[in-house]
Amino acid sequence: MVPIATVGKPGFLHLMNTIDKRYNIPSRTYFSRIAIPQMYEHTRDRVMLELRDVEHFACTTDLWSKNAVKGDTRISRALGVCKKLVGHFPHSWKKKEALKKAQRELNLPEHGLITECPTRWGTKQQMMERILEQQRALSQVLSENRSTRHLVPSWQDIEVLESVNKALKPLQDFTDALSGEEYVSISYLLPVLSLLNTQTLAADEEDTELTCSIKTKVLGYMEAKYEDPATQTLLNIATFLDPRFKKDYIPKEQLEEISVRIKSEMKEAQPAVAISSSVGAAVSGAEAEPCQSATATSTKRMKKSLGSLLQTSVTSPSESSDHATIEAEFNSYILIPKIHSEQDPLAWWGIYKVNFPHLSKLAEKYLCVPATSTPSERLFSTSGNVVTCQRASLKPSKVDMLVFLSKNL
Repeated sequence: MVPIATVGKPGFLHLMNTIDKRYNIPSRTYFSRIAIPQMYEHTRDRVMLELRDVEHFACTTDLWSKNAVKGDTRISRALGVCKKLVGHFPHSWKKKEALKKAQRELNLPEHGLITECPTRWGTKQQMMERILEQQRALSQVLSENRSTRHLVPSWQDIEVLESVNKALKPLQDFTDALSGEEYVSISYLLPVLSLLNTQTLAADEEDTELTCSIKTKVLGYMEAKYEDPATQTLLNIATFLDPRFKKDYIPKEQLEEISVRIKSEMKEAQPAVAISSSVGAAVSGAEAEPCQSATATSTKRMKKSLGSLLQTSVTSPSESSDHATIEAEFNSYILIPKIHSEQDPLAWWGIYKVNFPHLSKLAEKYLCVPATSTPSERLFSTSGNVVTCQRASLKPSKVDMLVFLSKNL
């Protein structure tokens, strides 16, 4: 350290010399007992302030499952071979270098193998796909040594992996799209389910028996998952309220029932719209009028002009006019062109909520629902990153603070 400080290069001694002698470096105790709790309290207050006026909240639900690849001995054996093969290379740098050399000789991408993560089903498919990609390089490296030849996948294992990968790979893109947190996803479910039934998971002449079996199981699972009438109604209304889709994916036999349900909820939402308008008018009037004495205000309240009486009669519509207003708003929404599939429906509703005040209220209610439970499940991954082998003595209260801060800062 002395030569570093002498020649003037950055080093520990040079750093210590630049720190003010009066400054006390915070200790671990300071961060644990003061800094983190203060930051937690401040962030929690901010989040509670944001949630104070929230009108709607949503619980999550799962879409995908690994049930389609469970219970089949062929798949279990092939996956076992994959796990052993993937687990062999991290323990030997010589094998890693040999794999890179084989990849270059065979003009294959110099990709590393992927390890399956139990909490993310997509990694199972990614592990299989990577082994299929590097099959020739892996066989070349493992066949050189008699002790590792048993790790080379057999042709039967390769056929199984190809069949499983062909069935599951298309689902990966849908899973990623439906697992987002920053955009509307619930209204995508009906379009995605329709696409899976008609194209992605439809029978193909080139499919193997195993691929067909997996596709059938996936479709059967999703059909059972969403056969509940309440769930169907939720998906239908959410899709209708998305200006990208509207009626396109709602079954014709259910369209009339859904229309009646939406109009009924629009009618229930009308008082909130009327109240908010009245409150806005009252606030505007209060800001426009100059301050007056209590006596003058009392006198003014006792007298009502003819205009105020007429205004009262106008803002209290009859049931028939209320029905006509809802019908007009509902029909107008249907008639206007749908927006592009890449546009943000929330941004659209932000612009057109003045034109569709009742429907915009329903959009706030339904479009906040996430399509999958991935956002909440990410908390488990965050917790795993906080509580590690090196930090196994953290108290539960401190873990809660750290996880909360990592997701809300």
